[in-house]
Amino acid sequence: MLFEDTYQTISQPAEGIFRDRGSKFIAYAFPVRSEDEVKEHLHKLKKDHPTARHHCYAWRFGMDRTVFRVNDDGEPSGTAGRPILNVLLSKDVTNIVVFVVRYFGGTLLGVPGLINAYKMATIEALDSAEIIQKTVNDIYRIDFEYLQMNDVMKVMKDTSVEMLNQQFDNSCSIEFELKKSEVNRIIGKLEDIDDVKIQYLRTV
Repeated sequence: MLFEDTYQTISQPAEGIFRDRGSKFIAYAFPVRSEDEVKEHLHKLKKDHPTARHHCYAWRFGMDRTVFRVNDDGEPSGTAGRPILNVLLSKDVTNIVVFVVRYFGGTLLGVPGLINAYKMATIEALDSAEIIQKTVNDIYRIDFEYLQMNDVMKVMKDTSVEMLNQQFDNSCSIEFELKKSEVNRIIGKLEDIDDVKIQYLRTV
């Protein structure tokens, strides 16, 4: 059972191939964080496979099972993107996109055949991938006066935060990363220090 601030994804890109009655289905899996990354990968795959009949895909972000998109790219509705997504859900991986590029072999596979082919190509890719566990982290910035340095640094050292950037002058700032599950506890300690300003930046 995964904790609420952890998720599974793949460590690096992976590929898989499935063949059926002359058609070839090549699956490409990528770890991604945004739709912009998805678009970049799709653009490159279309350049790499200009003669492929279809470039279907599904992506999933975050731990909410409702944040996803599927694309059948001209295949009968529900026969390509949805089977790809179902594999992602069954393997409980997220922050991932899987594209399946199809080269038509001359024989129609029918709806059951297409669903199976897109599913199996995706399984082949994920079976060849390394699935890793990552934590959901938030990044914050704290601004404070030099006089508060010792109090701020004590909290930083006594807790599980990772300092990313720091600037020490008359006015000081630290950009730091911490587990989402630790936010209330650690931010609460920092807020107890007089005259500090804490700003949430992003989730990674």
